[in-house]
Amino acid sequence: MKTKKILLLTAIVSIQFSFAQFAKIVDKDGYVSLRENPDAKSKITGKINSDEIVYTFELDKTNKNWLNVYYDDKTTGYINSSKVKLIDSYEAILPITKDENKAIFKSGNIKVDIISEKFNYKENKKFFSSSNYNGQKIEDKYKGNLIWGTDGTIPKTHYKSITVQIKDKKVQIPNKEIENLFNISNEFTTCYYDRKNDTLYLTMINSDGAGAYVALFKIVKGVYKERILKKPF
Repeated sequence: MKTKKILLLTAIVSIQFSFAQFAKIVDKDGYVSLRENPDAKSKITGKINSDEIVYTFELDKTNKNWLNVYYDDKTTGYINSSKVKLIDSYEAILPITKDENKAIFKSGNIKVDIISEKFNYKENKKFFSSSNYNGQKIEDKYKGNLIWGTDGTIPKTHYKSITVQIKDKKVQIPNKEIENLFNISNEFTTCYYDRKNDTLYLTMINSDGAGAYVALFKIVKGVYKERILKKPF
């Protein structure tokens, strides 16, 4: 089962980095227009401000000027690829350790410690709630928040803590931001640093083999700013 999970996640990662990943909006006008179709003359359906994080998909190898953008649950469309900067184009902070219990990244005065552990479902069962799907009850919320990383199965692992040290500043990702993220795959976690803007990005792909999701944590000038979650398909 573990081998199958790794093979599936490897396939997801391969797909993820070949045509889909997190990106930051960068535009001198302070925003970018979201269009209905991949064409500069297409109808404008919305605007996304500079510095906002989106999830992008290349249309195909012959149409690299446009990206299909997934901004939030209700906002999708197309933007010109010149208006975004891919997160993986920033300086990579390389891992010094990666295993099923932790992922540790270090470079100069930057250090990231991500600790995961087995999830005790019996002790935490009271915090789960269920919804009906096609007449079947499925646990889909934990402490009132949507569960990520399961496909109706019992979570096997979760994050214990995520700690970031940048220069003399130590940042602890709030527990409420990680407590509903399950089935951790530390081997598919990455770390990038925008040195110019003193911004650190943590990205991860987690799954139980079916309920895959991608996550991004953003730390700006030693202060935790936001968490972004998406399903990669």
